[in-house]
Amino acid sequence: MSSDGKKLFNIIILGVSFMFIFTAFQTCGNIAQTVITNLNNTDFHGSGYTSMSIIYGVFSASNLISPSVVAIVGPQFSMVVGGIFYSLYIAVFIQPTTWAFYTASVFIGIAAAVLWTAQGNCLTVNSDENTIGRNSGVFWALLQFSLFFGNLYIYFAWQGKTHISESDRRTVFIALTVISLVGTVLFFLIRKQEDTKAPGDDDSTNEILGESSSARNKMMRAVAAFKKSITLGFTKEMMLLSVTTAYTGLELTFFSGVYGTCIGAVNRFGSEEKSLIGLSGIFIGVGEILGGGVFGLLSKNSRFGRNPVVMLGILVHFVAFYLIFFNMPNDAPIAPMEGTNQVAYMIPSKEVAMLCSFLLGLGDSCFNTQLLSILGFLYSEDSAPAFAIFKFVQSICAAVAYFYSNYFLLQWQLLIMVIVGFFGTITFFTVEWEAAAALAARGSDYSSI
Repeated sequence: MSSDGKKLFNIIILGVSFMFIFTAFQTCGNIAQTVITNLNNTDFHGSGYTSMSIIYGVFSASNLISPSVVAIVGPQFSMVVGGIFYSLYIAVFIQPTTWAFYTASVFIGIAAAVLWTAQGNCLTVNSDENTIGRNSGVFWALLQFSLFFGNLYIYFAWQGKTHISESDRRTVFIALTVISLVGTVLFFLIRKQEDTKAPGDDDSTNEILGESSSARNKMMRAVAAFKKSITLGFTKEMMLLSVTTAYTGLELTFFSGVYGTCIGAVNRFGSEEKSLIGLSGIFIGVGEILGGGVFGLLSKNSRFGRNPVVMLGILVHFVAFYLIFFNMPNDAPIAPMEGTNQVAYMIPSKEVAMLCSFLLGLGDSCFNTQLLSILGFLYSEDSAPAFAIFKFVQSICAAVAYFYSNYFLLQWQLLIMVIVGFFGTITFFTVEWEAAAALAARGSDYSSI
């Protein structure tokens, strides 16, 4: 197999592995608050929103050390260990206890930082400036199939149910745990790329993948990765992209946890309200897959770079937020177990709710594929620290959003996303224009990115 063929193989395996792990985790996140609401009359007193807030809070802090971890143990082993901790978190729901639930939330936050930093490194090492756009789209499309399969099961398994029984819960989470473990095992199929620079080159991306027999060299590499993360975090480009990244953290929280909870709380949807959570996840997944596939395939044919895709993403999201504001009751995110009988500005429509799910997924894929692409392009020599910063900002904003989701009415959550999304789009445009100018100065074809 040619070098390019091996790299594409690695990207596909990377995407499929993440698809299995996040089929389990994203389905878990989508139904967690609904399942927990049905548990809160027992000895269990946890909150799905609080758990996610802990996860993303620890996740953000752990991104400061994750490049050092990846530098020492390598991206492949880092992803395997990360996958194991994802499986343990999901397994907690089989027989949940409050202490185990929150403890697992802390550990998965640490594991997630290492997993995603290693993923960004693996994506960049297996790409160049001509293939980073395609590979980002392919990875994202494969990853987002995770929203489709798990939620399809939830839709059919929970159809017509207004209460989730202990048997229903155990069956779902045993299956999700096994699926997550399958994805973890697949990481072993990723083939290591040979180093292309001398081990002494501190800025080499491939240094993260290198094996050293010296513990001292490994520690030096870890310290260098940590310093590089701090340095990169204060560069102009990274600070501008951090506003865009902050928006992806807020809307990630909304579509992966809050919106499904809103749908499940609307009593006017009748006996379908719980199964509609799964159907919503399917439509989000369809939007994500369509966006990732299309933007990956078209990346080589785009004459205008990444900005039009990001513009499409923010417009699609603004339409979705407007429709959600009209369709969903204001108290839906914080409704009690009995749900809400309130009505917004129209009688709640299942069709409009599913359309919004699709638009949320499509818009999210616009932002994330282009962020992955521009980070891999701008920081090809420092991919692990760059992706660690990306995940640091995204996760801390997701943690903040999960925290305020316990208290804020729907209208305020939507308003926050509109404001941050507007400014995040402008800052992305600024970085992209500068990248285009730099590429033109090198005599390269802008459409190649």
